[in-house]
Amino acid sequence: MTALAGLLIAVTIGLTGIGGGVLTAPVLLLFLGMPAPQAVGTALVFVAIVKLIAAPIFVVRKQVNYRVLALLLAGGLPGALLGSVLLKQLHTQGLNGLLLLLLGLTIVFSASINFLRKQAGAVQGEEKSRRLPIVSFPIGIEVGFSSAGAGALGSLALMHWTTLQAGQIVGTDVLFGLALSSAAGTIHITNGGLDAGVLKMLLIGGVPGALLGSWLATVVPSAPLRKGLAVWLVWLGANLCWRGIGALAF
Repeated sequence: MTALAGLLIAVTIGLTGIGGGVLTAPVLLLFLGMPAPQAVGTALVFVAIVKLIAAPIFVVRKQVNYRVLALLLAGGLPGALLGSVLLKQLHTQGLNGLLLLLLGLTIVFSASINFLRKQAGAVQGEEKSRRLPIVSFPIGIEVGFSSAGAGALGSLALMHWTTLQAGQIVGTDVLFGLALSSAAGTIHITNGGLDAGVLKMLLIGGVPGALLGSWLATVVPSAPLRKGLAVWLVWLGANLCWRGIGALAF
């Protein structure tokens, strides 16, 4: 079951470009019943490993703008660390209802962003990349708190605030997500927020799934799949919100 989930998530990443964090954490929460810190931490490490496989391709193709990447990380890394600590504090204080509600809202927000990514290209123009540390700080918080956001929000920020070409947007965002997932994942691991058994099973399906998804992306149109997946993610996020509200009510 878990290996199949890893396979499907990785194939979906390759087909649609939607980040693994926004997919993996809600699946672990809702279908495997994992506690929020372990679900988010395991999702972060899974995403980091999957992106580590893809990152060298973009480096070799020279599709990474390292100056822009540094600006993103200047705000994103502190944000990711803060988000990780915030998640741990809410769980430690027994505020699981509020935690589920916030995670649900975060998933809904990240999924909704995918509807805006196509239109964002029209905003490209004047180079405003110096503002990226301010923009990437809340993105980092979201990644550390929920494992979601680096893919959709990172690429949207690059579309709006830089004049990078499409290939460099993807490559720079992949390394941005890799760095945030690695940093936040390390914090979660030190706090016990990793289920090594679940991670192993995710990777058994995820590694071949990433390769399969990358190949399918060359023959299958991704736009309809991306829209359908975003709708499904909104449903998952709403389900988490409902559970959080129910826990708060009692």
